[in-house]
Amino acid sequence: MIYIGTSGYSYDDWIGCFYSKGISKGQMLPEYAKRFKFTEVNSTYYSIPNRFMFYNLAKKTPDDFKFTVKLHRSMTHSRNAGDDAYKAFNEALSPIIESNKLGCIVAQFPYSFHMSNENLDYIKTVKEHFKYIPICVEFRSEDWMKQEVYKQLSMEDIGFVCVDEPDIKGLVKKASVVTSKVGYVRFHGRNSEKWYNHKQSYERYNYLYTEDELKEWVPRIQRIDSNSDLTFVAFNNHFKGQGAENAMMLEELLK
Repeated sequence: MIYIGTSGYSYDDWIGCFYSKGISKGQMLPEYAKRFKFTEVNSTYYSIPNRFMFYNLAKKTPDDFKFTVKLHRSMTHSRNAGDDAYKAFNEALSPIIESNKLGCIVAQFPYSFHMSNENLDYIKTVKEHFKYIPICVEFRSEDWMKQEVYKQLSMEDIGFVCVDEPDIKGLVKKASVVTSKVGYVRFHGRNSEKWYNHKQSYERYNYLYTEDELKEWVPRIQRIDSNSDLTFVAFNNHFKGQGAENAMMLEELLK
């Protein structure tokens, strides 16, 4: 089962290109859910969520809708989260777990998080904090792309997030790797010029994939899906609704 959507949905610059003019923030998710069956929740990277937030998200979406949720930066970047933070995060997820709308949680680690036994152990520790909730990890450093890493992740039932991002030395390359029951692909765009040299974070993701570029991924996604129970494909090139446009293009290509 392949779920295609975008990394977030509540963007003001989508008004007029994806959303109709005059739409309110509260109307965006129900409108989005008419077109897609899945979205990533990325606001949880910046602040620990609460139960009320996910209760409202679940209430605004159809029964078959899925959310994936990005872990807080204290768990992936500063890596100083305490037990209270993990407990609060788990409690917040309750409404979308109870409604069967949680696909998995996503732990995105920075480029500075390099492959080592110590860091592998840290990932396992994060997994332990979430018990039976599926978790997928995204790396930025290419040194994680090793068979021994895939084997370790598979043993722990931790998913590997495949990515499409600029072809810059050191970054993770395109692959179709599955290490758990959940397959995952994230499209970040190929804006190599602005990947490091940008003033605003959105500039990094200002990119519209061509049909030919997406066609490259069709057999990869099909391989991922054939080796997983669920496959999530998220477009993070969100500037001006480009991710939504590309998500719809990919849906057509996969038909």
